[in-house]
Amino acid sequence: MDGPVLLTGAGGHVGRTVWQRLADRYDWRLMYHSQPDEKPEFPYFTGEVQDHEDVRPAMEGVEAVVHLAGDPRRDAPWHSVLTNNIDGTHTVYEVAIEEGVDRFVYASSNHAVGAFETPERTPDMYRSDDDFLLDGSEFPRPGNKYGISKATGELIGRYFHDEYDISVCNIRIGNLNEEHPPVDYERGQAMWLSPRDCAHIHDRALQADYEFEIAYGISDNDRKYYSIERAREVLGYDPQDNSAEWDGTEQTA
Repeated sequence: MDGPVLLTGAGGHVGRTVWQRLADRYDWRLMYHSQPDEKPEFPYFTGEVQDHEDVRPAMEGVEAVVHLAGDPRRDAPWHSVLTNNIDGTHTVYEVAIEEGVDRFVYASSNHAVGAFETPERTPDMYRSDDDFLLDGSEFPRPGNKYGISKATGELIGRYFHDEYDISVCNIRIGNLNEEHPPVDYERGQAMWLSPRDCAHIHDRALQADYEFEIAYGISDNDRKYYSIERAREVLGYDPQDNSAEWDGTEQTA
């Protein structure tokens, strides 16, 4: 990919991880909700993603979009997820189509399927073999209003792909965490996504050849119940980290 890439939500945890770790691979255009504390090394814009006039100058001339902006709170109220997550995602798609963008990478979430996670529905949800409960082919089953907004974002992408033939990859992101140990509870170990693997899966989503995809964004953890086989097969995702082995440092070999 040679053209500029717009990343919304550039000030968030995932956003910073992606563009900073891939700073030498892409010609980034960054969009923030408000003025960043430090001026980034790439051109940047501020504004509301639900406002066409704020998004349009950021979108001008870009080849692809990584859309991470939105209210990330799992307990976010409806008025916020409706405005920031649902209306915002729809607006960014609309402007992307107007500007002739070829590819859209959408930050979905494990919360889009969070209601699968109950003792009654998942008596043995933490898998270490190849028999996974969730592989991306299941219907969404959100467990909160934030999850509703992420599932809706996937459907918005389905529409824009079918209607306008834009390539869409929905990454259901797990738990991005750098701490040592990264997590101290079972669900967190299963959901963990290292910073290195987070940047890598977004890099692959920008490079791979696909039409419409849903993939899980977690590391190759011993304990997991989301399959990463689709991400491996379609995106060429090759995660390097494992929550069971993480010591707070990245191995270079």
